[in-house]
Amino acid sequence: MAQVTYNEDNIKSLDWKEHIRLRPGMYIGKLGDGSSPDDGIYVLLKEVIDNAIDEYVMGHGTTIEVEIDDYHVRVRDFGRGIPLGKVVECVSRMNTGGKYDSRAFQKSVGLNGVGTKAVNALSNQFYVAAFRDGKSKDASFEKGDLVKESKIVKSSEPDGTEVRFTPDDTVFSKYRFNLEMIERQLWNYAYLNIGLKLRFNGKTITSKRGLYDLLENKTKNEVIRYPIIHLMGEDIEVAITHGNHYGEQYHTFVNGQYTTQGGTHLNAFKDGVVKAVGFLFKNYDSKDIRASIIGAVSVRIEEPILNPRPRPNWGRSIWARIGPP
Repeated sequence: MAQVTYNEDNIKSLDWKEHIRLRPGMYIGKLGDGSSPDDGIYVLLKEVIDNAIDEYVMGHGTTIEVEIDDYHVRVRDFGRGIPLGKVVECVSRMNTGGKYDSRAFQKSVGLNGVGTKAVNALSNQFYVAAFRDGKSKDASFEKGDLVKESKIVKSSEPDGTEVRFTPDDTVFSKYRFNLEMIERQLWNYAYLNIGLKLRFNGKTITSKRGLYDLLENKTKNEVIRYPIIHLMGEDIEVAITHGNHYGEQYHTFVNGQYTTQGGTHLNAFKDGVVKAVGFLFKNYDSKDIRASIIGAVSVRIEEPILNPRPRPNWGRSIWARIGPP
């Protein structure tokens, strides 16, 4: 084997968009063509919607507009809007964002300052506009390169942020968005955010009972042994019933993120169920109590510690696992 030279000439420094485009799998997992829930185009969509959801969770805006056709996406929230002086930086400078400041985003998942930048770098066209206090600013990019930036001007638009993007067809070969799959995914956002209205291509998606609705839809074709128990407290929500299936079924979430590996919140939930039932029925074994259980638990905490992951694998995520409403 010929010896390969390794010296200073082999060391390269890439700018933010070059690195994302050279190694997209590090940021969004597999690429795909849109036929599978874990394809990269859905991760791009999720990154943008997550930002809008975080605004709702922090008490700003009750409606999110989502418009999608086969190839193009528009997401408009009515939150606080990106600070106008930082619009370009927030979508094109790595490790830049408001979620490092826990005062502004106390219970969000997206803490790494990468999400929207990956969307920008992996899109043929990317447009962002922010509206705050009667003023606005927008910017347009192509494959991460800034092509147009407006000045801050007066605006009659309500506060919030609008993002439009078209995934790069040289990265996502022959892709197409599956609208039915996306609608199922949006329903799960609704389950986790009671009262949120998602307007998807003219249809309103909303949930009044949160995890109760999730379990009701999950079990609609199954026999359950008793009506769903639904409990809500500050930063925690639980729904539980038992069916006739073998094993245990759990759906667990932290700050709206489906936790595929469970965690301390799931362990505490299972222990709590066993202790509550065991208090009333002393002779029940813990395995008998949990047999055939169907449960869901959602918690919101500051600075959660989640398992390290590549960009979300939607094949194992809430959107893919729960199924249609």
